Amino acid sequence: MRNPTKQKLAEMVNSPRKAFEIGGITIPAGTRETVNLHMSLLSDHTPMDMPIHVIHGTRDGPRLFISAAIHGDELNGVEIIRRILKTPRVNKLRGTLIAVPIVNVFGFLAHTRYLPDRRDLNRSFPGNEKGSLTSQLAYLFMKEVVLRCTHGIDLHTGAIHRSNLPQIRADLTDPVMEQLAKTFSAPLVLHSDLRDGSLRRAATDKQIPTMLFEAGEALRFDELGIRLGVRGIIRVMQTLGMFGKPPRAVKHTSVVSRSSYWLRAPTGGIFQSLLSLGAKVKKGEKMGMVTDPMGTAEMPVEAGDPGILIGRTSLPVVNQGDALFHIASVHNATKAEKVVAEFHEEIQEEMNLETLSHE
Repeated sequence: MRNPTKQKLAEMVNSPRKAFEIGGITIPAGTRETVNLHMSLLSDHTPMDMPIHVIHGTRDGPRLFISAAIHGDELNGVEIIRRILKTPRVNKLRGTLIAVPIVNVFGFLAHTRYLPDRRDLNRSFPGNEKGSLTSQLAYLFMKEVVLRCTHGIDLHTGAIHRSNLPQIRADLTDPVMEQLAKTFSAPLVLHSDLRDGSLRRAATDKQIPTMLFEAGEALRFDELGIRLGVRGIIRVMQTLGMFGKPPRAVKHTSVVSRSSYWLRAPTGGIFQSLLSLGAKVKKGEKMGMVTDPMGTAEMPVEAGDPGILIGRTSLPVVNQGDALFHIASVHNATKAEKVVAEFHEEIQEEMNLETLSHE
């Protein structure tokens, strides 16, 4: 007589994995498909759909979503996801990958952060089926994508006229999230509290650990940030067991910061920055200046606590109170500056080698 436990295990191994269902579409194990998730009709009755690409592996494993363009003008993530989907290894993954390159289709088409109702999608989660257009979109994304997953990575850039150093933002009080954040291997890992209305908060509340990757600025591609994003997502997928081998050890360990602060314009005028992203910041250091257009007045912008520069405005015309610099507090600013520079050099070397191979 056969052992019933062994028989059950054998049946589980030999039986095909269940199909994945999303948006009313059934996707068999071992296949990939793009699903157009219907959102609404425009005023001229043009249908608006959210394209979702699903790769459903033949073997059980995590279900990971990667999303971009929740703010419609933040484009780096769109390209990151495109490159991920072209990677041959994703065809043999364990588990399921749900890739949503453009969540806010309305804002993407209009080159704007917001939806037509002028609301911020990343302040509207988990949404409401009967609420505003933005709230309905948040509800739809939560229901059809987030709640079907076990983990998530949300891709962003700085806002319009603001550039961010490539960085992971996560709740580092969660040991699981801290490990995944460091595995991503971005130049900086920044502890970030969960903000009400954000996708990260709504997903975490449902026990779906989610991190946020920031790099570059709105309406622009940043090749360094894109390459770091692709590499980081692959590394996280490896760590989760979605690929056969664990990620390789990296040359450089991410700088970790538990807090950060902003420097704002002391007055209105013409702003000039004296530091580049990734530079170390000394206490009291003159980081820039705000002058009047006539050149008769000049007001310095000085650092508070030491750290490294992780975000800054690119707009030279500023009003009093505008955010100018985002500074991450670190244990050793000199070492942090060196690590960030090494990340840049590593990616630049990869780009140079690719250029030589194509010549």
